[in-house]
Amino acid sequence: MGLRRGPRPLSALSNETELRRPSGVVPYADASAEMHALAERRAAYDVADTLILVEHPPVYTAGRRTQPEHLLWTEERIRASGAALHDADRGGSLTFHGPGQLVAYPILDLGRRPDVTAYLRKLEEVVIRAGADAGVELHRSDVQTGVWSGDRKVCAIGVKLMRWRVTLHGFGLNCETDLSWFDAIVPCGLKDTGVTSLSELAGRRITVAEMRPLVERRFEEVFRTRLVDASVPVA
Repeated sequence: MGLRRGPRPLSALSNETELRRPSGVVPYADASAEMHALAERRAAYDVADTLILVEHPPVYTAGRRTQPEHLLWTEERIRASGAALHDADRGGSLTFHGPGQLVAYPILDLGRRPDVTAYLRKLEEVVIRAGADAGVELHRSDVQTGVWSGDRKVCAIGVKLMRWRVTLHGFGLNCETDLSWFDAIVPCGLKDTGVTSLSELAGRRITVAEMRPLVERRFEEVFRTRLVDASVPVA
């Protein structure tokens, strides 16, 4: 039997993932700082895989592919509306997060040969299955990442790998989001598509509180893990 080099990933020792579910709305800057700190610790094998589920106050985040024409309102108008605007070190363009949207930040060690495409498909699968649990049929796009109903996106996905293996960022699932917030941007930089919510599609109110346990259960199923409540809340 040969010797192993370096520390063994915690994910190889346990199939458990820590679950963090802060109450109320969490400012994006606080959640982002916590996410990056946890990813650094995950990359150092200091903590286990983690899933953060949050709601944010109104905020627009601009990914690495954002172009000036994707922002339809001025920054002054955005601030006057009560929203914030932040750069995000993820893929994709502009998106919106706010009340009524379930945001998931998985911080997972994908290993030495990460398959990012497979990871994205798993995130989509979690949302598609959770949507079905709520009575809403959703699907993938053949050309765009995310989860859709027809040509309208219900869940945007944008990720990054830290040190080529630890995931950052995640997805935003519109449950009962006020879709008028998206008027300020070209969502995800896609001019010929729209946005929708689970509530709009179902013709009934579907809340974050309803979707959270469905997403948790499907996350466990798709990623073959067991979620365990973490004792330390997000900032």
